[in-house]
Amino acid sequence: MRNAPYDLGIDSGGDDFPVSGPTPRLSWKPPSNVAHPVAYEVQCTFDDVSRSAVITAVDGHRFLPWPWAALESGRRVTWRVRALGDEGDSPWSPWHAFESGLLDADWRAHWISPAEAGDRGYGKRPAYALSVRFQVPAGVRSARLYATALGVYEAYVNGERAGAAQLAPGSTSYDRTLYAQAYDVTAAVVTGDNQIEILLSDGWYRGQVGAFRRPAAWGTVPGARAELHLVHEDGTQQVVRTDGKWTSTESAITRADLMDGQTTDFRVRPVSERPVLVDQVEAPAITWSPAPPVRIVESRPAQSVQQVKDGLWIGDFGQNASGWIALSDLGPSGTRTVIDHGEHVGADGDLTTTHLDAARPGEAPIPFVQRDEAVSAGGDETFEPRHTVHGFRYVRVRRDGAPLDPASLVMRIVHSDLRRTGTFSCGHADLERLHEIAEWSFRGNAVDVPTDCPTRERLAWTGDYQVFAPTATRLYDVLGFSRKWLRSVRDDQLPDGRIANFSPDGRRIKHHLDDQFAMMTGSAGWGDAIVAVPWELYESYGDREVLAENWEAMVRWVEWALITARTTRHHSRVERSAEPLPHEQYLWDGSFHWGEWTEPKAKAADGTRIDPVQSDPVAWFMADKGEIGTAFLYRSTATLARVARVLDRGEDADRYTATAERIRDAWRTEFLSPDGRTTGDTQAGYVRALGLGLVPDALREASAARLVELIRAAGTHLTTGFLATGDLLPILADTGYANVAYELLLQRTAPSWLYMLDRGATTVWEDWEGVDDNGTAHDSLNHYSKGAVVRFLHTHTLGLRQTPGSIAWESFEVAPVPHPSVPWARGTHESPQGTIAVEWRMSGDELTITVDVPPATTARVVFPDGTVVEPIPCGRFSASRRVGKAG
Repeated sequence: MRNAPYDLGIDSGGDDFPVSGPTPRLSWKPPSNVAHPVAYEVQCTFDDVSRSAVITAVDGHRFLPWPWAALESGRRVTWRVRALGDEGDSPWSPWHAFESGLLDADWRAHWISPAEAGDRGYGKRPAYALSVRFQVPAGVRSARLYATALGVYEAYVNGERAGAAQLAPGSTSYDRTLYAQAYDVTAAVVTGDNQIEILLSDGWYRGQVGAFRRPAAWGTVPGARAELHLVHEDGTQQVVRTDGKWTSTESAITRADLMDGQTTDFRVRPVSERPVLVDQVEAPAITWSPAPPVRIVESRPAQSVQQVKDGLWIGDFGQNASGWIALSDLGPSGTRTVIDHGEHVGADGDLTTTHLDAARPGEAPIPFVQRDEAVSAGGDETFEPRHTVHGFRYVRVRRDGAPLDPASLVMRIVHSDLRRTGTFSCGHADLERLHEIAEWSFRGNAVDVPTDCPTRERLAWTGDYQVFAPTATRLYDVLGFSRKWLRSVRDDQLPDGRIANFSPDGRRIKHHLDDQFAMMTGSAGWGDAIVAVPWELYESYGDREVLAENWEAMVRWVEWALITARTTRHHSRVERSAEPLPHEQYLWDGSFHWGEWTEPKAKAADGTRIDPVQSDPVAWFMADKGEIGTAFLYRSTATLARVARVLDRGEDADRYTATAERIRDAWRTEFLSPDGRTTGDTQAGYVRALGLGLVPDALREASAARLVELIRAAGTHLTTGFLATGDLLPILADTGYANVAYELLLQRTAPSWLYMLDRGATTVWEDWEGVDDNGTAHDSLNHYSKGAVVRFLHTHTLGLRQTPGSIAWESFEVAPVPHPSVPWARGTHESPQGTIAVEWRMSGDELTITVDVPPATTARVVFPDGTVVEPIPCGRFSASRRVGKAG
């Protein structure tokens, strides 16, 4: 246990160091040696002046407002904290350091853009080198480079790359939000002649978007903006800014697209430098991201490299992930190496990507391509394409007339550098492996925003993240990552309140309401992310501000859905009654919904798979999805009422509580029969009804029993899809059917999770039969939504969950649900209060549970027979009880 406050931090990200705006919020974890702090003393130093503030303990230790005057640009701050108690104070914490960034009002640099000689089109443009030379007259004490771009950029000072962040400035809704980065480049600056160079490519700003490779519509001209702030040894200051003195030229990167790939010709040397264009772009105010940067988090050599034929090799890295290849063997000068990336190798041993081709009903497919190319200059160059990113496990390497050194192929795994907060292991190897592939799948889709897949679409779909967010918070610290993404969701919200299907939305549907895709915007289970994700973050981290900053967008979304429910009707109800029945004003059935999505596909008599969207898109589009829409309308409205309570908006809370009750009653009237059956009578429908509290207590047993009947009728297989799968096992366990939950979890035939493992999955698939029994791949093989099942491993197998009503893990319970196939489990969760550790083991019929309880936390243990042990004090607790055979 810690005897001083620890794990100090602010609510901002940063690369070399944390970088904040003018009023960062402070957080720490409490010490163990002061049982009941009455206050905390915070000591801070900046501008060579020490300051001290006392914060009462009732204000907590999370997200505390900056207690001094707002910081000016470029302030370097160190701070520490100690607990004050009636019976003695804690030691001081270690010092924590951060800096305030260059605030928007203080930027004096101009926006500069490359002088482009013609437009080669989307996916084919080069990266441009923007540069300037400058003189430094004396020794340098410190140098800070502040930079941002409309596009993806890398900054270099005297040839040395600034920082370790990748794909900066990141993926945002560029019309409203733009983040900058700060770098310590002191070591790169020399006395005398110096150079700054910025490599600028299209990136998310004007590259290709989505499966159909549509051009991003943020802008047509890329740009960069930078300021280098130097402090000399004598205290004098010097600033080098982007302006008309800079020049531009095409770089050795002759093609750069985030989706399609990068080409680098190392023989190219800068020629015909031209003056940059100045202030040719419009950009929003510069701010500082709350999220951690994208980084290279791991380097992995190829597990095998097989030569398929002359000039063709297949490299297998053993893990599907996001990133790129570093290749140090480029061959003699002029040798062209072509690298294709993919997730699957066919029976012939060659790479195949046809399962990732994009197709609309009735249209020819768009072939999927992730291709990098390098042309050697005959030196010791290393090809590392940092202006693109791919999803892949395998690469196909092609070159003529030169061998390939297999040891020169290295996979760089690239994604947001999220801090791990949860661990899980157990006495069942397959469940441990399932947990591992779910983690890999989320990591591969956490490249600055939560994407659906790192290959075909690479879009931050709202539905995917609202499904997975409760699992993500158990695995990693995703608060800043999620807050950054939610800002894009707010930025992209349509004028009428609808939430875009994905954000950042490079297609900018909010400005194209006559587009066909705009008609497919505003779906239940997708747009509801604007309510569900902030609430999950609040419950997990205790950040009230995340509710406040999303409140207006939540209200606009829910009000649009309520108006839509009141003013539109599904055609089947119009046919039933020309005039709407009284309860129909609360049925959300008359607008577009994606529905349950990606349920296991039925098969025709010849064994071919039937895709309802492709085979009959009109019928799918027009189907009644009112049960799903109304259920989610109830959830979002009820959640909005809870948010209003937290924000002290009493009238709003009362109004939305009453509205939610009317929606629930309408759902029961329309979709629930007196015997507890739903009109749709599907597994997903019962999971939703039971999980969201739509079924009255008196009928829950009957509804749960019917769910089990449907599971048994499917051969003890699930038939749920996108929205309900993550909740299926918890609902079964919580309604008395833990044995059925484990049977589904351990099922080995499709559709099931272990079928994926048996077919060699290293990430979670989009389709339940992503690689079928014939070895044929279907859809994305890295699509994390179905990986939400691993939350069950934490909440039920391990048994660690927050007490209902608890915030930020101030109270938790350990209530394991054992099974004969799992003799033990252990795990940890790095909560805002400190580290929680749980381990349990079965020995015969005796269950022993051991728990580590952090300070300022209450806990209890619930044995499977219902025996409750509480309260459990801070520290380590262990208890045993005979519970009979598990399961």
